Amino acid sequence: MSKNNNGVRRPASIGRQNLWGWVFTGPFAVVFLVFLVVPLIYAFYMSLFTYTQVFGEHFSGLANYARVLTDTTFRNGLLLVMLYTVVMVPIQLGLALFLALLLDSFKKKFASVSRVIIFLPYAIPAVIGALMWGFMYSKMMGPFTSIFQLFGLKPPDFLSTNGIFGSLVNVVTWQWTGYYMVILYSALQSIPSELYESARIDGASEFKIATHIKIPMVAGSLIMCTIFSLIGTLQFFTEPTILRNQAPSVIPAEYTPNMYAQALAFGYNQTNYSATVSFALGLIVVVFSVIFMRLTRRSNGLEN
Repeated sequence: MSKNNNGVRRPASIGRQNLWGWVFTGPFAVVFLVFLVVPLIYAFYMSLFTYTQVFGEHFSGLANYARVLTDTTFRNGLLLVMLYTVVMVPIQLGLALFLALLLDSFKKKFASVSRVIIFLPYAIPAVIGALMWGFMYSKMMGPFTSIFQLFGLKPPDFLSTNGIFGSLVNVVTWQWTGYYMVILYSALQSIPSELYESARIDGASEFKIATHIKIPMVAGSLIMCTIFSLIGTLQFFTEPTILRNQAPSVIPAEYTPNMYAQALAFGYNQTNYSATVSFALGLIVVVFSVIFMRLTRRSNGLEN
């Protein structure tokens, strides 16, 4: 037995439990510090300096952040990912919610198989998925081109200036809808079945049960999925980077802010300004996420 500050004895087993807690969380804390906190601190340190071939690297304070505010390339890329956010987030979450509600109505083995099939695209690495869709979008040998030619129709150019937006929306929606569906489906499974039975006794249809019971009960999970989708879309990088190999004139190196940061660091040798762009984007993502969470909390009556 040991005593705390108030003189109250506590079992020694509690101290051992705390020790084992630190043992199990310690490895994660080390990885978190080494691979996230330390690189962030170093990147912020780099963003405070400016490198020129004449004067070398010198301290410039917040001058790089002032430059970001007037950077047309960064602003255009940010506006583009915001447009992707407005389009992709509702589509992904709408499909995920619809599929989760649909599968929740099945009580047979077909539902299990369907969940695996819908979730499968998320299990495929994003790079491989983008490469696969790049082949399918190919105007020379893609399957879509063959199908259109089979019926004597002119195949569309999915990787053209007019088609690239929808093509990228399709790739990301295909890959992430299943992930959000699983989260929402798991939330639906936690709803007591007695609520459905009471609603059916009162004469409620399945549509009313879905809209008045199921959707409100999974609102928390839906908000969480929305935040994940917002963060992922604002950091849009992998899919346009892979498809850029097939459409370099349509997808420039500065297509999105993340791609712009990479181009600055590895293409233009401006690592300091690249770190600044990355931090500016991260700050914008945090601000958007906080605003969204506060708005949703207020709409749900969680704040006064």
